[in-house]
Amino acid sequence: MRRPLLAIRALVWREVVRFLRERNRVAGALLQPIMFWALFGAGLGPSFKPPVPGGSVPYGEYFFPGVVVMILLFTAIFSTVSLIEDRREGFLQSVLVAPVPRSVVVLGKVLGGTILALAQGLVLLLFAPLANIPLSLSLIVRSCLILAPLAFALTALSFCIAWRMESTQGFHAIMTVFLMPLWLLSGAPFPALGVPAWLSAIILLNPVTYGLAAFRRALYPAGAPAVFSLPSIGLSMSVTLLFGAVTFGAALALARRVGGRPAA
Repeated sequence: MRRPLLAIRALVWREVVRFLRERNRVAGALLQPIMFWALFGAGLGPSFKPPVPGGSVPYGEYFFPGVVVMILLFTAIFSTVSLIEDRREGFLQSVLVAPVPRSVVVLGKVLGGTILALAQGLVLLLFAPLANIPLSLSLIVRSCLILAPLAFALTALSFCIAWRMESTQGFHAIMTVFLMPLWLLSGAPFPALGVPAWLSAIILLNPVTYGLAAFRRALYPAGAPAVFSLPSIGLSMSVTLLFGAVTFGAALALARRVGGRPAA
């Protein structure tokens, strides 16, 4: 029991230290979403207010929770790129033949990315007052409880994609055509209200939609216009936890197969 725990801790620590040492990844994961928020908020704010039942919400305020989720996604992507680099450098092979279960390797990598994503999301959350969202200790705690499983699910999903990639270029191509639309079609930049029926159906089938909805509910009191039409917190958290379980299960299944054969 002690050996797997030590292995998980070592892998988590390695992911955190490695990510923080590469400042370009830290900047890319944090600064790009902030730039999106500032530019889109300034550009669209005067002319566009997302319609919600019972009123409207300023665009900068509406867009803010989506930007926090974007940071979770970007950090998950940048942290799991290390999987491709580890394979190229031979580190991954040495870890896979170590006397620890594959589940320990997967959990260590995914937890490392989750911690990084959650930390960066909480950094942006400190800017909530600039979006007219009052900041409090209880709001931070609620946000952590909701963002942590979402960050875990996104990191596990990125792990699954990175595990199959032979190059970072291929990984970033997949990010562009799959992971970014996952965020765009979550209700982050625009609400599902008023969009065509086919687009609304895609948004409702997207698991990230429910993680974002739960986070929005954490930011506002019950009955606020910004959360009036969102899925319930119970449904949102259930889908988010299921999303995490499915993606982590898929990551385990991939890691346990070598050359098409289950690994011991």
